[in-house]
Amino acid sequence: MKRALILLAVASMLGAHHATAQTLDDVQIKTIHAAGRVWMLEGRGGNLGVSVGDDGILIVDDQFAPLADKIQAALGQLGTGKLRFVLNTHWHGDHTGGNVVFGPLAPILAHTNVRGRLATRQEVMGQAVEPSPKEALPVITYDSGVSLHLNGEEIRAEHFPASHTDGDTVVWFLGSNVVHLGDLFFAGKFPFVDIDSGGDVPGLTKSIRRILDTLPAGAKVIPGHGPLSTAADLERYHAMLVATTDAVRRSIEAGKSLDEIRAAGLGAEWAAWGTGFIDTNEWIGFVHRSLSARGGAAKGD
Repeated sequence: MKRALILLAVASMLGAHHATAQTLDDVQIKTIHAAGRVWMLEGRGGNLGVSVGDDGILIVDDQFAPLADKIQAALGQLGTGKLRFVLNTHWHGDHTGGNVVFGPLAPILAHTNVRGRLATRQEVMGQAVEPSPKEALPVITYDSGVSLHLNGEEIRAEHFPASHTDGDTVVWFLGSNVVHLGDLFFAGKFPFVDIDSGGDVPGLTKSIRRILDTLPAGAKVIPGHGPLSTAADLERYHAMLVATTDAVRRSIEAGKSLDEIRAAGLGAEWAAWGTGFIDTNEWIGFVHRSLSARGGAAKGD
């Protein structure tokens, strides 16, 4: 993917009006049963997680504001209860753009850094992101995590620092045996790591290993982007993170420049991982930048 196309994709992901307003009319919201009381909603942008039951509805992330009506219609097909909570996994607009609609309907929860970034002007890969309006800001924030007891199970929000951003939350639906990883997990593809927002490739790798080490048997995994997944899918993703990071680190230690590393590539084994939002050159850039900030010495976990 050429740099101009990447920047256009970033603008769309972050919710820039000029990149999304005319591209969402044909989007359909697809509902997939994950397990237990939890559903995954696919549309445009980050996947939603939904808890449905006698206590009402909780949603994890809410894509873009123009899709709010379609999301509400999909929720209505899953249950007739009231929207009780909105939980943001991080601050990016393809996960929080609907806050402006859903915020007046239910409390928004997120990590402290998410509110801080939504409330102030941000810049990602050269794209400016203006502050969100007051009604779109989380009203309940936490540092390490928080638990909600809803629809017959504990829903645990846990902060993972320095991963995709500095405000990432993983959401565990403990009774249903489902976990929503937000953008810590791009299923089968190289992830976008927002280094300007405190993201870090070795930190992300460490977080995925920690999740795998505590993932219950048979758990369903909702990625930020991509299809409903399993522990085996997450293991392959972790193996990619470790192997590609190690390859770039070895090249740095051999004295190669970023251009030389990109020219050499990562080999046929990982080629298909670069066919998504982030191509191989961009992924090498994220890894190189993360390792360079650490002195090039961070080892894979």
